[in-house]
Amino acid sequence: MLPGRGPNGRAARLPRILGTRTAWTPVGDGEFFCPGCGGDRNYTRLTGRRRFTLLGVPVLPRGESAPTVECAACRRHYGTDVLDHPTTTRFSAMLRDAVHTVALAVLTAGGTCSRTSLETATVAVRAAGFEDCTEEQLNALVEALEADTGRVRGEPCVPGLAIELHEALDPLAPHLAAVGRESILLQGARIALADGPYTPAERDALATVGAALTICSDDVTRLLESAGTPS
Repeated sequence: MLPGRGPNGRAARLPRILGTRTAWTPVGDGEFFCPGCGGDRNYTRLTGRRRFTLLGVPVLPRGESAPTVECAACRRHYGTDVLDHPTTTRFSAMLRDAVHTVALAVLTAGGTCSRTSLETATVAVRAAGFEDCTEEQLNALVEALEADTGRVRGEPCVPGLAIELHEALDPLAPHLAAVGRESILLQGARIALADGPYTPAERDALATVGAALTICSDDVTRLLESAGTPS
């Protein structure tokens, strides 16, 4: 048998003679969370055209390749669905805004912004990323919301408030594990309980939070009860 040949004398050479090559064209760029690097990286969005090659030379078109995302750091290629995952920076901002919105919703539903409720809400909002948040700022925001929307403290979760909660929580929920979604609900529950038992309006607001976080109603009830049980 001749060197470089297979049992039939030519099979081993076919892959070198015939092949496929993809010519990539950049069509956009940005920042994404690279699953290979495990962090935020720049990317290039590519479209490709495949061709059959003969002796390494493109000869016949073979159609278009699916759009691809190439990491600028590791050079790996991913499907464009990888862009659905928020960057670390964006995820942190979404989480911060979600906790802030939940805190305002619960304070508004509480009827009065007691000192203990404001303290508990401020601690949660600061921990989420608004490090300069103060009790006075939260109270002023609740008053501004009431003046702007005509809400009355202690009312059930009105449609406008429910929309705001869903706008803040719906995009975040798919990227949180169950424990993360439950943590946000429990933070709202602790704010509500800081000045006494849940009011009907607070329960209604927290039920809306749970629904936006895709937590089933039975689990919402369980979590609200556990938040009120001394450890």
